[in-house]
Amino acid sequence: MSIHGILGEKTTDYPTQYSPEALYPIARSIGRDVIDWQDDKLQVGVDWWHAFEMSWLNPRGISQVAMARFSIPASSPFIVESKSLKLYLNSINFTEFGSWQEVQTLIAKDLSACVQVDVKVELIGLDDSELELLITQPDGICIDNALAGSPDKVALTVHPDASLLSGSNSIEEPSNAKMDKKEGQSYTFYSNLLRSNCPVTNQPDWGTLAVTMTSTQTVDNANMLRYILSFRQHNGFHEQCVEQIFADLSRYYQPSALMVRAWYTRRGGIDINPCRVSDLSLLPEPSRLIRQ
Repeated sequence: MSIHGILGEKTTDYPTQYSPEALYPIARSIGRDVIDWQDDKLQVGVDWWHAFEMSWLNPRGISQVAMARFSIPASSPFIVESKSLKLYLNSINFTEFGSWQEVQTLIAKDLSACVQVDVKVELIGLDDSELELLITQPDGICIDNALAGSPDKVALTVHPDASLLSGSNSIEEPSNAKMDKKEGQSYTFYSNLLRSNCPVTNQPDWGTLAVTMTSTQTVDNANMLRYILSFRQHNGFHEQCVEQIFADLSRYYQPSALMVRAWYTRRGGIDINPCRVSDLSLLPEPSRLIRQ
């Protein structure tokens, strides 16, 4: 019997030489066709990726380490398959660079070629003062206890169910609402209970979902939580899940302003943080949460 158990059933060859061909693009249209909504409205936003296992060699052959942030516009025709990105980043571990700028330039060139749009790359040193600014807390209220008073058991669903947004179990006027007679109510809330499955490996993906929305319709926290929980067995990429939520909330609440973002926990040294907005003026700054 293998000492590695089930983890030893398959092996992966990690390249030790610079291998841009390791990057594997996946068309965004695959996920967006399932959503079946206005494609152009899903192209407003950014996917922020954080890589925590960045390393390369300086001209003296000494390993250099850093964190990296990749900003991929939602308008890109493709996303990068996350494991292929890990393999690519590993492929430069033993490549010599004369400066950090050379590393940034090369990665930006390769990622941009993969997703067919300009990708911004930032390297962050481990003693960089910016590290203190990366860890934040979501704005608004947490709705994770919104079902505490409900007698009903939350059922597991195979697919996300937007009909749960209009469930019959009503609650009092939510405390995350601020009334504006002309525009409606402004809501800011989040949940740490977002879960879905990777469609490639079927491994679970955990994340924190945050929503800021202005709508003339009332948001029921309990129904919103039921809807978020309906993603628990859904097979979808991080980006597709956020876009599905953005589309469902847009269809149901007809908001005048909407921002949906998620901070997913890392796998393979990489976390993915998609954000979609109804207008670019609503785009927040990139950040990380404590669980990342």
